[in-house]
Amino acid sequence: MKLAAVFPGQGSQSIGMLGDLAAVQPEVIETFAEASEVLGYDLWQVVQEGPESQLNSTECTQPAMLTAGMAVWRVWEARGGRRPDLLAGHSLGEYTALVVAGAMAFRDAVAVVRDRGKFMQDAVPHGVGAVAAILGLDDEPVRTACSAAEQGEVVRAVNFNAPGQVVIAGHAGAIDRAIAQCREAGAKKALKLPLSVPVHSPLMEPAAERFAARLAETEFTAPSIPVLNNVEVDDHDTPERIRALLARQLYSPVRWAETIAEFDVRGVELVLESGPGKVLAGLNRRIARKMGVQAMGDVGSVEQAIEALA
Repeated sequence: MKLAAVFPGQGSQSIGMLGDLAAVQPEVIETFAEASEVLGYDLWQVVQEGPESQLNSTECTQPAMLTAGMAVWRVWEARGGRRPDLLAGHSLGEYTALVVAGAMAFRDAVAVVRDRGKFMQDAVPHGVGAVAAILGLDDEPVRTACSAAEQGEVVRAVNFNAPGQVVIAGHAGAIDRAIAQCREAGAKKALKLPLSVPVHSPLMEPAAERFAARLAETEFTAPSIPVLNNVEVDDHDTPERIRALLARQLYSPVRWAETIAEFDVRGVELVLESGPGKVLAGLNRRIARKMGVQAMGDVGSVEQAIEALA
């Protein structure tokens, strides 16, 4: 059975996540302790006790989700789970995939995504940007609605998550206009998301310039497992290309539906989602219905994944 693993990004975090898994698998606490040493504060305590405002701040969310995805993956490995044939991550999750593939060290990744979050927040002051989900409308009408709504500002389709599920990001006022345009075009639902940073939109280009310099200081090696990147839906290969694509990812759309379609082309039969929540598993079922998928975020779901491969 050809196996792929995927890793979620921002939006899947919650207070208390992975608590039950940590109670029986020491790898979870050990992984968070390692991240905490890099960050200089107790990340596990924030994840378990909050405050929620701190967990949801971009600078904290990014290392928290990277660490959560890595912790679950280490549990998978400790339980004898096999090595995947292919990897991908949704936005921030791409960093977890690169760590699993051996392309970067976990500690380096924790520091890099912390700085990524800081640069993103610095690029667009709180309240200036906004993000919204558009459901029940095809990709092209969403793009058309965004073009009509810009009016001198920026709003773009930034996450092509699944058929009929697109995320838009940009200036707050332009987002409001785009939501109205999408509703007029027949969207079943158009709603703002609790994110102030318009990631993957052109507003992130200043952050990408700073981030490219940060990535130049970070050691990368060629992945030992193919990792499909968000920007071009192709394998990462050289350290130079990894750095360039990670910088571009900040202001480029996440082509997730195409990523899962590429899994299908490459013969993937089962996809494991490693981390809290089941967001990517749900998208998978909408994109490639015949492909098996199993979310892993608690004790029971890890057992189910092991059984699925038995």
